Amino acid sequence: MSNAKKVVFIGWHPDAIDFSKIPNLTAEKLIAQLEKDRQQLNELGYDAEILFIHSPQTAYDTVVDAMKQTPYDCVLIGAGVRLPEPHFLVFEKVVNAVHEYAPQAKICFNTNPMDTAESVQRWV
Repeated sequence: MSNAKKVVFIGWHPDAIDFSKIPNLTAEKLIAQLEKDRQQLNELGYDAEILFIHSPQTAYDTVVDAMKQTPYDCVLIGAGVRLPEPHFLVFEKVVNAVHEYAPQAKICFNTNPMDTAESVQRWV
């Protein structure tokens, strides 16, 4: 059994993102960066995984299901979930799902896909 701290970062699935509104970012670049972040966290000794949300309608249930299945030590909610104003209600749902179903987890936030490890390390 591993003693590594369990970390999950929550973000939009690339199929749910309108990349025309995000200069210099594509689905391929996003996935590559997320995998790089996951690998970096694992190399730092964490047990990290990615949780994609697919729609505003299913975001809450997706997060609740994940929180019920795994006792995470840290949950990172990505900038794409919290920053664009149209996603504010999804962000609110995600925070409440984490708060209710993973009360032991620290919650952290990145500012872009490149500072995920630093965001996690602030709290875990």
